[in-house]
Amino acid sequence: MSLPIDQDASRFRQIVRGKIKQNLRKHITNGELIGRQGKDLVSIPVPEIELPHFRFGDPREGVGQGAGDIGDSLGSAQPGDGDSVAGDQPGAHILEVELTVAELAELLGEELELPRIQPKGKNVIETQAIRYSGVRRAGPAGLRYFKRTYRQALKRQLISGTYNWERPAIVPIHDDMRYRSWKSYPKPDSHAVLFYLMDVSGSMTQRKKELVRLTAFWLDTWLKAHYKNVATRYIVHDAAAKEVDAHTFYHLRESGGTRISSAYELCQKIIAHDYAADEWNLYAFHFSDGENYDSDDDRRCLNLLEAALLPRLNLFGYGQVQSAPGQQFMHTLNHLKHEKLVSAAIQDDNDIYAAIKAFLGKGA
Repeated sequence: MSLPIDQDASRFRQIVRGKIKQNLRKHITNGELIGRQGKDLVSIPVPEIELPHFRFGDPREGVGQGAGDIGDSLGSAQPGDGDSVAGDQPGAHILEVELTVAELAELLGEELELPRIQPKGKNVIETQAIRYSGVRRAGPAGLRYFKRTYRQALKRQLISGTYNWERPAIVPIHDDMRYRSWKSYPKPDSHAVLFYLMDVSGSMTQRKKELVRLTAFWLDTWLKAHYKNVATRYIVHDAAAKEVDAHTFYHLRESGGTRISSAYELCQKIIAHDYAADEWNLYAFHFSDGENYDSDDDRRCLNLLEAALLPRLNLFGYGQVQSAPGQQFMHTLNHLKHEKLVSAAIQDDNDIYAAIKAFLGKGA
């Protein structure tokens, strides 16, 4: 039976959840939210929720002392009555609540109506799960079964007549000790790899990379909610490609020209060397402003995608950020009709919402 305070707390959590969901589009575009992320929790500001509080002041009628109307202030001062001296009343504050990344992913899926991801059956690795299923007479101290041990000790003392009813005490001996036993069972364990590829040529400004960072955070949040083990690899490219760590990926200064095919070639090599397609669920997301060296490199990119990457990937997403007229790599990709290929234009913060839905709406 739940206590009234538990019911109130549950209702308040639902109100907070509703406010976060209502403003999710704003949270998605909030870079400060990513900065608040701890090990497992994300701190989110929730406006327009006023916590109840007592207001101190002189008693007035209507508080058990006579007439009064619903909504009358319990303090002596009315709103707007005071002069310009310092007040003693609390102001309106924004409440900060903490959500786990899993809860955030659930809200994201509900609001964007994203389908649940079903890892491919052939990409499932068997691991061992432990279940405690019995009792044995020997084992490590950490698995001692206290209840069974004392029950056995009591039974022995009653049978032997050594139990003192006036001064009851149960003292287990070595033969009374009981320990939990376990069995190992095979357990499906899905693994995934996320590849993030980004153009860092001279035209990719810090603002464009911030759009990439915001979009990647939410892609991470959703995909990691569906896989227990997720590896992330980062590739940057201008005229040549190289693998980097996460910090370098988002902070590398832009320079040089652009050959997108160099990134696709490196991604292909990493997959071939490190990840067997029948053991891993593979996702790749490429971000660029759409500039490429020439049409020959465009064709090379299409050939690499069609022959090498798309057959091995669960999904390939291309996000074109703040592209100017004439930067048409997304137009080139759209000539390649493939169910695993999804593209989205990200011109500003408001487009992140639609891009996430486009990338993840297939439930790949």
